[in-house]
Amino acid sequence: MIRTTFTEQFGVEHPILCGGMTGLGTAELISAVANAGALGFLTALTQPTPEALSKEIARTRELTDKPFGVNLTILPTIDPVPYDEYRAAIIESGITVVETAGSSPEPHLPDFHAANVKVIHKATSVRHALSAERKGVDAISIDGFECAGHPGEDDVPGLILIPAAVRQLRIPVIASGGIANGQGLAAALALGAVAVNMGTRFMATAEAPIHQNVKDQIVANDERSTVLVFRKFHNTARVVRNSVSERIVEISEREDATFDDIAALASGARGRTNVLAEGNMEDGMWWAGQTQGLIHDVAPVKDVIDTVIADAEEIIGRLPSLVV
Repeated sequence: MIRTTFTEQFGVEHPILCGGMTGLGTAELISAVANAGALGFLTALTQPTPEALSKEIARTRELTDKPFGVNLTILPTIDPVPYDEYRAAIIESGITVVETAGSSPEPHLPDFHAANVKVIHKATSVRHALSAERKGVDAISIDGFECAGHPGEDDVPGLILIPAAVRQLRIPVIASGGIANGQGLAAALALGAVAVNMGTRFMATAEAPIHQNVKDQIVANDERSTVLVFRKFHNTARVVRNSVSERIVEISEREDATFDDIAALASGARGRTNVLAEGNMEDGMWWAGQTQGLIHDVAPVKDVIDTVIADAEEIIGRLPSLVV
């Protein structure tokens, strides 16, 4: 067993998180993560209303009696999101840990902390992590350039970003992005992190609520099977390489291109429906990280977590023999 300040502070068996993933952070996956001894996060905005989130939290509790959290991603949207109501639903449901991402979590911290809810904030740079620390978050999940989703605009990979964050932060640091196996966990701990956050690896599990074609594609893909989109618009995102994402890049490279020119192709609803739900792999933009190159099977969540821990323990156990 690997014990860290993370396992002690958050009351879980293993220093592994399944962070918030839109469309995937539902009861089936997150309860499986919790039952396997790790910390998973339901995604609040996957649920259409705060009331639906409360029901999903209750449904998760029917499937596990172990700790789990909720992700609250704070982003500017065309249609206003009732963040205060989602926050209230989280608190009233008795959730004890929240993962925030996107914009500053500051407006939400007083209510969360008054209810004894710990807040882990996801950041893509040391300067943003330090800002979140000053505002009072309890831990930082530092997201390297290898990650799926939005890695920021600095292009700093985890091997640099993790120890840079650990050196300057006083609160616990969780390594996120580029981790999918025991080697990654052992490396992250060596770099000073107290736990790892995996996303893409949990997509390729039996319990992930997505089409089998998506899971099989992740296994078939390699570390080169992603592309960066939205760079021109300073909102860089790493997505899976397919005909849609390559078309987005092609259009974006035009000198006069605007986001409106790619909006239909980049639609999140299109990716969730056509790809994740229906398994039409070339009919939308979808998200996964470079860790696709490290994923070689679709397995139950418990098997994934047990293997990551066993491999990390084996690596950590033999490292002292290298010191003469």
